[in-house]
Amino acid sequence: MKDVTSFDDYEVGYDIPAKPGMDESEIQTPALVLDLDALERNIKKMGDYAKAHGMRHRTHGKMHKSVDVQLLQQELGGACGVCCQKVSEAEVFARGGVTDVLVSNQVREPAKIDRLARLPKLGARTICCVDDVDNVADLSAAAQKHGTQIECLVEIDCGAGRCGVTTTPAVIEIAKAIDAAEGLKFAGIQAYQGAMQHLDSYDDRKAKIEVAVAQVKDAVDTLKAHGLECDIVGGGGTGSYYFESNSGVYNELQCGSYAFMDADYGRILDENGNRIDRGEWENAMFLLTSVMSHAKADKAIVDAGLKAQSVDSGLPVIFGRDDVEYVKCSDEHGVVMDAGGVLAINEKLKLVPGHCDPTANVHDWYVGVRGGKVEVVWPVSARGRAY
Repeated sequence: MKDVTSFDDYEVGYDIPAKPGMDESEIQTPALVLDLDALERNIKKMGDYAKAHGMRHRTHGKMHKSVDVQLLQQELGGACGVCCQKVSEAEVFARGGVTDVLVSNQVREPAKIDRLARLPKLGARTICCVDDVDNVADLSAAAQKHGTQIECLVEIDCGAGRCGVTTTPAVIEIAKAIDAAEGLKFAGIQAYQGAMQHLDSYDDRKAKIEVAVAQVKDAVDTLKAHGLECDIVGGGGTGSYYFESNSGVYNELQCGSYAFMDADYGRILDENGNRIDRGEWENAMFLLTSVMSHAKADKAIVDAGLKAQSVDSGLPVIFGRDDVEYVKCSDEHGVVMDAGGVLAINEKLKLVPGHCDPTANVHDWYVGVRGGKVEVVWPVSARGRAY
């Protein structure tokens, strides 16, 4: 991107998809568009829920990768801080003024540990996850080198089958090592059950989380018996937050996708058998795309293909329409079945991405719209930060 001295120096279509004050119809596509009213309602709703249930909400920044969205979540939703999955993401949020940052992942590479240990110098409470006692000495050495403190959560594998220990004795061993290490502070437990978040059935998700709650409760109780208190018992996603918040064990939620809502999350069912994007949460992020060809009578070709989105969780859904369907994509093209020939060249469609997180990661900007007008343009601040 070329050097600029102010926002006005950006050129629409070359540097940026739109500018504040433009009509929504003028946005260059493909572009990520935020319905600001829906986004704010989602954020406030989750914030009110967390407060009413005596929970902190540490919003998941890997979903939006945006300092601006995170600060809005703190302002409107009372978020206590941010979760990241990468040290590079944590650096972006800390430099952007977020003062409580959890890398909800293991940090093992020496250079990354060194960077993690420097984060507190940016004014951020710095927390990471540990699932191996051998990691403790390296984290301690880095914190001492930089004269900082790293807080550590012992991660429990409560069903996701990825990182984390599986037994309470292992939790105790690592927690004691952290507690005894210079430059470190034992802060609690990370116990996110990611494998069940997208199960369609509410009852199936509930059964999975009940196993996790029992596992986490045993660890918390045993830690307390050893004189180790948990400031944080974290977990809970968009598909399960109501279970963790009523468990009597968890005290911190880590929901992310609720704010934007994508097609994959939207299809899961609530307690009454309704899709969660039909009342619980609103679609607030869209991939705006334009019809670029209609040479085939029954097909419209749009400009949002594979390079504009992630389809790991399925194809996008066209928002607000049932007369046309997005059915296929290649690098630069999307194929929309249009049996009635209703779409016109340059007509714009709002797509609900299958998976919001990796879709956000391939864009530089969010275009925030309210009342048909572009109100804000925010950078996807941590876009591409995967190291």
